[in-house]
Amino acid sequence: MCAAALRSDHVLAPRSIAVVGAGWAGCAAAVELSAAGHRVTLVESSRLLGGRARAVDVNGHLLDNGQHILLGAYTESLRLMRVTGLDTARALLRLPLQMRYPPGCDGMDFRTSRLPAPWHMALGLWRASGLERGDKLALLRFSSTARWMDWRLDVDCSVDELLQRFDQTERLIRLMWRPLCIAALNTPPDRASAQIFLQVLRDSLGARRAASDMLIPRVDLTALFPQAAAGFVTQHGGELRAGMPIRRIARANDKWQLESDTPNALPLFDGVVVATPAAQVNQLLANVATEALVPAFDYEPITTCYLQYSMDVKLDAPLFALIDNPAAGEWGQFVFDRGQLDSRQAGLLAVVISVSSEAIINDREALAAQVAAQVAKACELPQLARPEWTQVISEKRATFSCTPSLQRPTEETPYRGLALAGDYLASDYPATLESAVRSGVKAARLLDGQLAN
Repeated sequence: MCAAALRSDHVLAPRSIAVVGAGWAGCAAAVELSAAGHRVTLVESSRLLGGRARAVDVNGHLLDNGQHILLGAYTESLRLMRVTGLDTARALLRLPLQMRYPPGCDGMDFRTSRLPAPWHMALGLWRASGLERGDKLALLRFSSTARWMDWRLDVDCSVDELLQRFDQTERLIRLMWRPLCIAALNTPPDRASAQIFLQVLRDSLGARRAASDMLIPRVDLTALFPQAAAGFVTQHGGELRAGMPIRRIARANDKWQLESDTPNALPLFDGVVVATPAAQVNQLLANVATEALVPAFDYEPITTCYLQYSMDVKLDAPLFALIDNPAAGEWGQFVFDRGQLDSRQAGLLAVVISVSSEAIINDREALAAQVAAQVAKACELPQLARPEWTQVISEKRATFSCTPSLQRPTEETPYRGLALAGDYLASDYPATLESAVRSGVKAARLLDGQLAN
């Protein structure tokens, strides 16, 4: 159902709705509500839009605070990007699903083909190098059994337990399942939810071929959606209030009041979507809710190490997996060649360290030196050990720990005209851009239905 169709069965005067938080969930809610005809005020405490997936200016360099890979299965993210006028073909590099390691790793080279599903996986596995016959049979066994189970478990368990149950080989776990789990859930396999992992695999490996494609942003994360979303809101009669921290949300008879220390007070609203980080929700609503609406979560950090070289430095592919070995000071799990995504960033490599609590204990300069040495060794290019400059960016609460049977709240609250949005809410997915966007859409449709009555 498209956003503009939300109000097809109840044509009323547009309502005034505030969306607090201009991360991906808040931006999705704001676009959906604006397209439905409501007057939306998008309020953000920072001057930069995007929340935990945004661009930051570091010493004159515009860098993302993390590297993200979208999937072809991210239908809502792609839909709303198109709604806001973004040319997704230009903004995203589409690659077939792959797990490739550079030559200095004892790794694998697996790439799905362009055949329809499931033959794209079968042919890719047949052609894969670096896997023995037993590894390939184990992967086929995993895929066929998961399909037979309809990607569902009677009782959730850890990803480690799931892989042992499916008799996966040590090499396949090390080269494919472990890095996929860490990249998708940002939680180590020994304490990551097998059910959520299966659902991610269902909508990628187990779906049509295009759903498994990897989509790598060519533009910075703020420009990829949040910036376009804010423009869409203002074009549809709404407004953006950036740099306005909200201290409290309160009821004012049948309206909602947002209190801020910033001059130019906000008007009363018919509805509110609270799209802030989970840890802030209960504090904002302390005078409204009689009990906590959001439970306490454990969190995992993600760190990105940027390495700048001369403009002629180029890897053999835009993206490679790396084998992390913390005992040897090798923390990186994936390396992106930013120059192959955006020519203005030629010579810039971005190395991702998920679940990075131990890595960031180190001095940032020491960590960057370790990562540069790891990349140089993996790519068999000694000159990569000596970057011109480095920058380490850590998002300490990047995602919640996606553990088995984790209870996550929903977008609906006990209060009319109040909805929540965020990647921490109940979803088939872990904390991803798509789960944030889907949550924002759900919150918008929930308020639209409530305020129509």
